Amino acid sequence: MTSPVLILGGARSGKSALAERLAIASGREVVYVATGQAGDGEMAARIAHHRAQRPAHWLTIEEPVKLADKLGDHAREDRCLLVDCLTLWLTNLLCDPDPGCFERERAALLERLPRMPGELLLVSNEVGLGIVPMGELSRRFVDEAGRLHQAIAALCPRVLFAAAGLPLVLKGPALEGNLP
Repeated sequence: MTSPVLILGGARSGKSALAERLAIASGREVVYVATGQAGDGEMAARIAHHRAQRPAHWLTIEEPVKLADKLGDHAREDRCLLVDCLTLWLTNLLCDPDPGCFERERAALLERLPRMPGELLLVSNEVGLGIVPMGELSRRFVDEAGRLHQAIAALCPRVLFAAAGLPLVLKGPALEGNLP
């Protein structure tokens, strides 16, 4: 069974780079699951940059909504799945025109995580460390992100927090040796 790892951090904290180093260190075939959507030119440029930075031999799957299904399709004992990131996925769910999408997809992910083979790295933005946003949707996003992180952290034997490019262990064993 999987040993999911939740990797949290703020914008440009080094969380994605940490996840990529852990994926390489796993020694397994890596499947990168990207949840972002290119809704504008700036986001399209970000996605292109991330694509160019990843090793060419990694399989990339783009899935903005049906994350649990894609993880189930690609999880194998000899693979490391790296999901980047849960907060973009959450945004996609909250903005979906189907009002039941959020609850259904969140429940599917939480139900599937403990049963997956292989290794799973889940990257997410910790957005609850700042001020309370003014808009209703922004407040709901921060609240739901916090609830999602707590639920996933309860299922993960290891939770890491990245700040200034440095990994901090919040739960589980210390990181061993030097990561690539």
